[in-house]
Amino acid sequence: MKKNKGLFLGLLLGVSVVAAGCGHKEGPNIKAGFEAVELSDYKGALQCFEQAIVSGEDLELAYRGCGITYLGMADYENSLRAFERALDNGGIFAGNLERDINFYMATALYKSGQADEAVKLLDAIIESDKKNGNAYFLRGSILIEGRDYEGGINNFEQAIANTSDSHSMKIDIYEVLAGNGYEEKGREYLTRMLDEEKNLGDYEQGVVYFYLEDYDNARNHLEIAKQSAKKEKGEIIYMLGRTYEQLGDSNYAGILYSEYLVEAPEDARIYNQLGLCKLGAGNYDEAVRAFEDALALGDQSMAQTLRYNQIVAYERAGDFAKAKSLMNAYLSSYPDDEAAQREAVFLSTR
Repeated sequence: MKKNKGLFLGLLLGVSVVAAGCGHKEGPNIKAGFEAVELSDYKGALQCFEQAIVSGEDLELAYRGCGITYLGMADYENSLRAFERALDNGGIFAGNLERDINFYMATALYKSGQADEAVKLLDAIIESDKKNGNAYFLRGSILIEGRDYEGGINNFEQAIANTSDSHSMKIDIYEVLAGNGYEEKGREYLTRMLDEEKNLGDYEQGVVYFYLEDYDNARNHLEIAKQSAKKEKGEIIYMLGRTYEQLGDSNYAGILYSEYLVEAPEDARIYNQLGLCKLGAGNYDEAVRAFEDALALGDQSMAQTLRYNQIVAYERAGDFAKAKSLMNAYLSSYPDDEAAQREAVFLSTR
């Protein structure tokens, strides 16, 4: 089974998706578009931003919204094209909004495999704004993945020093470090949060305790966060459900995911987690449905993860013919996936 491999996606899309900037005004379509982005409804968001362009709303913000939406859909070519259009419709002098757009361009470049170009753009952003914590974070993340450990950590420390939300930044840093084999170093950031900072919110404490494998405390804090949530409820449900899974209560985790999907039916990540939960509980047909419902949403950032998990679900359900067929198609799209290659060998014997 695979978790979502899009390590940066969620945290980067949350950086500043609704910041209009001085002299800019969000029209109704732009506002609706960003609301859709927050719900992972990328198709709906794109329709809103395209309508904003047709209606003559702020073009820089509208094209920026298109770029962020395409980024969420893992369509990096169109994302970069949209960000270029956004900059073309900016003012004569670059300001915070233009730096923000360039930051997202760097993200798209990195995600499309152009890490060196992304770093060059981040270097330019930091040169013009030496207190840009988000740019330090992304540059540090790219360096860590490139095995420049010292450079990555130095950038992470700058990111923490230059952000107004050091709690979320430290959690993001942990996720990057853990995802690249440096979990012990990542846990240092989490324990520092508990030892040094007394004003952590319940969501943040819940996440920290989850990664420190103290699932009872994680559940308690995330339940409190869930009761008071007004925004980012999907993040809370995602972490709370995973916590209940670790506590051995997959049934309740599945209920949490299912109830949230009634509110946010376009959230492919929650569908994926529901599918994993059903797999763990041995409900293989329900797992198949969850992964297929998610794939029908067309969220390209989740496509590889969902397709692989769909294969596993069919295999567990005993439909080996379907699993083999899907695996052949999967390997034609992702031929370098070593785990899938091993699974294909196993399926060939069934």
